[in-house]
Amino acid sequence: MPEKPIFTSILQVAVVVKDCDASVRKYTDEYGIGPWSIYEFNPDTVDNMILRGKPQGYAMRLALAEIGGVQFELIEPKDDKSIYAEFLKQHGEGLHHVAFGVENYNKAMEFFGGKGHGILQGGTWHGFTYTYLTTQQDLGLIAEIYDPPPDFQWPEPDAVYPKKS
Repeated sequence: MPEKPIFTSILQVAVVVKDCDASVRKYTDEYGIGPWSIYEFNPDTVDNMILRGKPQGYAMRLALAEIGGVQFELIEPKDDKSIYAEFLKQHGEGLHHVAFGVENYNKAMEFFGGKGHGILQGGTWHGFTYTYLTTQQDLGLIAEIYDPPPDFQWPEPDAVYPKKS
């Protein structure tokens, strides 16, 4: 057993959806969740894309909102390559992954590597590295961890909902 827990917090809960814009409207208009910052992730906006441990581009549109100090994410796959597209095809819309805080990204990667877990998918967006781990068998879910630069600032979103007046 590790000296202390590998995960230090829950940072994000993510749901894969068929239509990001329609889902954002539903969450906001029917449930009061928002506002949403919407971004496009693809090989033009994300460096070092990786899928199942190998370099591979993929694309998605995602929306982020905060609920009680936890980021909530909606992800629409924009191609058939990503783990989101696989999930949508196999399960339909639904809960996809949980992002956890770790004290040290590199030590966490060593820990998970020692348990036989590899990188399911990942990339680096504006210097912010995100990594999905192959934890489904052990944990019953896909765990994501981050390695943001110390000075990370969220870029302006491609869109917001509801629109600021």
